[in-house]
Amino acid sequence: MKIKKGDKVKIIYGKDKGREGKVEKVYKKQGKVLIPGINLYKKHIKKNEKMPQGGVVEIPRPLALSKVMIICPHCQKPTKIKIENIKGEKNRICKKCQNKI
Repeated sequence: MKIKKGDKVKIIYGKDKGREGKVEKVYKKQGKVLIPGINLYKKHIKKNEKMPQGGVVEIPRPLALSKVMIICPHCQKPTKIKIENIKGEKNRICKKCQNKI
């Protein structure tokens, strides 16, 4: 998994194309990431103790990893990542500026 919690990502296609956000949670088995405020869907809630009126609530849903691209903290551009093994330590490297992420 090349994207981790806390990484800044850009949406490259879909209804939120062009928007940016920070990864809140990574679902490894499903290959998805959760980004707050992006990929919002409406859910109808019945009356309950928390919401005595009920109503419609917007909730973020996970996005597929193929729809997001990490933004390099050094060059501030969406980029692909390569993984290098240096002295037994795995490092994520930006393919555009060759800096460690």
